[in-house]
Amino acid sequence: MAMDIRKIQKLIDLLNKSGISEIEIKEGEQSVRLSKHFMHADAPQRSAQPPIAIHAPIAQQTHHDEPPKSTIKHETHPIMGHIVRSPMVGTFYTAASPDATPFVSIGQAVNIGDTLCVIEAMKMFNEIEADKSGKITQILANNGEPVEYDQPLFVIE
Repeated sequence: MAMDIRKIQKLIDLLNKSGISEIEIKEGEQSVRLSKHFMHADAPQRSAQPPIAIHAPIAQQTHHDEPPKSTIKHETHPIMGHIVRSPMVGTFYTAASPDATPFVSIGQAVNIGDTLCVIEAMKMFNEIEADKSGKITQILANNGEPVEYDQPLFVIE
């Protein structure tokens, strides 16, 4: 028995009106996945990504008799290495539950397929796996914070 086309149309409308980029619904053995962003199997893969700049705030120096100023200068730090990006919009979690140990930490060696984090999207937890073997050199997202599609999450060297 096929899914009701009206339900699928409502999902498409929801996807278009919301800030989410992907919806997956399962009914019994049937499922439908709708996505605003997709990759073709024959699309060329990026082998080396150029470094991106992360802006870290640095407070402006003040003299001892001056009150601190609210202006902030930004210093850029290039990211070198393989960047693991978020495949979806959702909430970033470093562990399977609040009392569990994080999946990975800085300096830890990982293999292809190892779980790095989970992203919660529409009450579904999606495991994000390493797509390269190496060592975690940076974790670029904070636990419990929202992440965007294609946002850098980890750096593996």
